[in-house]
Amino acid sequence: MSELKYRRVLLKLSGEALAGEKGTGIDPETVKTICHEIAEVSALGVEIALVIGGGNIFRGLSSSARGMDRSNADYIGMLATVMNAVAVQDALENMGCPTRVLSAIDIRELCEPYIHRRAVRHMEKGRIIICAAGTGNPYFTTDTAAALRGVELRCDAIIKATKVDGIYDKDPMKFSDAVRFDHLTYDETLRRHLKVMDATAITLAQENHIPVVVCSMFDGNIKRVVCGEAAGTLVEGE
Repeated sequence: MSELKYRRVLLKLSGEALAGEKGTGIDPETVKTICHEIAEVSALGVEIALVIGGGNIFRGLSSSARGMDRSNADYIGMLATVMNAVAVQDALENMGCPTRVLSAIDIRELCEPYIHRRAVRHMEKGRIIICAAGTGNPYFTTDTAAALRGVELRCDAIIKATKVDGIYDKDPMKFSDAVRFDHLTYDETLRRHLKVMDATAITLAQENHIPVVVCSMFDGNIKRVVCGEAAGTLVEGE
């Protein structure tokens, strides 16, 4: 524990990450691989809260652009995050990690309601909490939900685990000359319109002085981040 840089973290995962090579839906083997990474970090004594997107099942914003009412589309997206949360819970508990799914919308037969004090208590008891259904409100992304939960739970850092190993000046999947940043300020991230998280999420992290680390979700990078090693891109103040 004395070697840890971050003792309580908010880990943001995209829904697409759970789909693996399939691109959509939930791939059980990919979920197991990701959860193995999370379990290793939990074994260090790190208190972990997860926020998972739902883009592998349904994307509210893109559906509203095709004519669906934005509020209805966003609520469907929230339900997709609950499905992902239950899949991740199942994989983690099969690895011996105690977890709780806490939902911002009331689905008591499936998961607990998100209550701030209860969430903190679960973390203090060593349980990994999975915050589902975003903020419970339409028009807010799961990035914003991650920043909000990170602030509420007084996390030391927000870690966004992705398929790439940090923040680049352009999409490294499309451009071979993309340049990775090791360090950025909040203002630089906003000014350059770097699509690491939406502007609301970055601003919320900035106002509450919570560093954001973007790293690959594989090969032990999340563990390296909590131990203070250079892995990915760090976004913080001046």
